[in-house]
Amino acid sequence: MRSEDVAQYLQDNPLFFEEHAEMLSQINLPHPHGGRTISLSERQLLTLRERVKELEKKLHELLEFAKENDALQLKVHQFNCALFGPHDRSTLQSLIVHNLRDIFAVPHVALHLWKDEPPSSEVLAFADLHQQPVCAHHAVHDTLPWFGESAEHLRSFAYLPLRAHGQTIGLLILASEDKERFYPEMGTLFLQRIAETLGSAFNLHV
Repeated sequence: MRSEDVAQYLQDNPLFFEEHAEMLSQINLPHPHGGRTISLSERQLLTLRERVKELEKKLHELLEFAKENDALQLKVHQFNCALFGPHDRSTLQSLIVHNLRDIFAVPHVALHLWKDEPPSSEVLAFADLHQQPVCAHHAVHDTLPWFGESAEHLRSFAYLPLRAHGQTIGLLILASEDKERFYPEMGTLFLQRIAETLGSAFNLHV
């Protein structure tokens, strides 16, 4: 008889151990970590303890994730608040670059507005095509030179198309030497919020 047949029989006959209660005290099982045998009740207790540990680990991970989200939301709020004020377009651009480095610790930032620096047709098509931020491990089209001497050291990028009045007005690129700072599978909700805020901020200057 296969072990699967025994398991299926016990599932189909839940009263088996009630009818043979004496068997429960006689069954001994190998200890999961070796060295000795233990009773069925002890094995069940160990299983419950292991499940509790797993649940505690998952809870800890969820709490850490929540803390990280809270911290990131605070940074986005600080960044947004810093944009308020009677800034001209040039000052606003400098402020954005400075605060991205200072608040989010993004080491490399490139911000191009089409009004000041018309893009290549490939970059314009890329920005028009993507409604959401795009993260990648390589530079898109001819944007790598935007980072000057640092370009050859960069290993990850986040592209944030900026829009005002429903039109693409520019492109913000965040970059890092760390390959894992920005990656294709990462969530982009907060990046999208930053892009939308910047689009609104430049709305008065376009």
